[in-house]
Amino acid sequence: MKRFIIIISILITLPSVAQQRITLEACHSLATKNYPLAKQSQLFEDQNKLDSEVISNAKLPQISLDAQATYQSDVIEIPIPNANIESLNKDQYRATLSVNQLIYNGGVTDATLNVKAVQTKTKQKQVDVNLYQLKQQINQLYFSILLSQESYLLLKAKEAQLEAKLKEVQSGIKYGTILPASDKVLEAELLKLSQQFRELESNKTALIETLSSIIGRPLDAATTFQNPLVETPLETEINRPELELFQLKRKEIESNETLIAKQNAPKLLGFATGGYGNPGLNMLDNSFQTFYTVGLKLNWKVFDWNSNKKQRQSLAINKDILDTETETFKLNTNIELNQQQKEINKIEGFIASDLEIIKLRKDVLKSADSQLKNGVITSSAYITELTNLYEDENTLVRHKIQLQLAKANYNVIKGQ
Repeated sequence: MKRFIIIISILITLPSVAQQRITLEACHSLATKNYPLAKQSQLFEDQNKLDSEVISNAKLPQISLDAQATYQSDVIEIPIPNANIESLNKDQYRATLSVNQLIYNGGVTDATLNVKAVQTKTKQKQVDVNLYQLKQQINQLYFSILLSQESYLLLKAKEAQLEAKLKEVQSGIKYGTILPASDKVLEAELLKLSQQFRELESNKTALIETLSSIIGRPLDAATTFQNPLVETPLETEINRPELELFQLKRKEIESNETLIAKQNAPKLLGFATGGYGNPGLNMLDNSFQTFYTVGLKLNWKVFDWNSNKKQRQSLAINKDILDTETETFKLNTNIELNQQQKEINKIEGFIASDLEIIKLRKDVLKSADSQLKNGVITSSAYITELTNLYEDENTLVRHKIQLQLAKANYNVIKGQ
């Protein structure tokens, strides 16, 4: 008995568990995590870690092993009679192990690491920008699905009204108060409604599948898409990720300027070489010997024909170009915001007139309903007025969804 009660409880709760709900904000958040492009941020981070390790290796001792065997057609001879100095062998052998240690390079290694780190952040921010641009596409899909939901409810209401009216007409035909065949018109209209239901369901399914692919989460027709209450922000400042990208690009230019400035600094290296060969460092000893050398090496490019200076001037021009791109982006964004605000104002005006139109249509339909009952008008005339009301109600719903979409797009353009 207890097991039976548990099974019944599970069966009762299953529908509520299976039905999932989703919001517009959740769709935006899921897209930034699950869209394939989002994986690039971590890939750039992994790549930067590897590149940084390679660059940092310049601070470690550099070890190299060399070996060679040669045969010469001639060798040095000492032109001193009776010197009893043995001539060098024409076949010579040498193996050396060299160690070079960077002591000072003016901070080039650290500057290179900084450039690489800023470049990685710039690439990651570009990914954020590309993902952010998905938001308007998600908005369009989401509110189109909401429109399908609302249109479905209106169709169901129209269907219920037609079915109720069909019963009244059939009763009137039976008692002779309404002309015969009047019910056929209503039945035909109900068949047209079934076609509209199928078309609406097909369009909604396609929209849901597209949205599901973008956000990387399974959605179906049973999913409830919550209608958001979208409000436009009062702040006037634009807060788009593109502006952060421009700032990172400027930092990248500045870090490259620092790197270039350090490239002409003197470089000091320590080195040591140990080897075994015939001959060794003593050229007069014609035998296999071990040997070694240690020392310091200084390298300083004193004059580079102003190449370094011209590179920095080129980077300064890049800064100016970046400034123009930033100003252009802000200008275009403000133009978009202005256009979107006008769109919002226009739709709000439409909604106000829609409400007045619907009020009048309801009065007309009420009169047509009374006339149909009294046999003054035909079912076709009644359906015409009912369809007019439905279309105006559908227009109101569409305008309300369009208003929400316009506000959501305004927020996306603004960066809220």
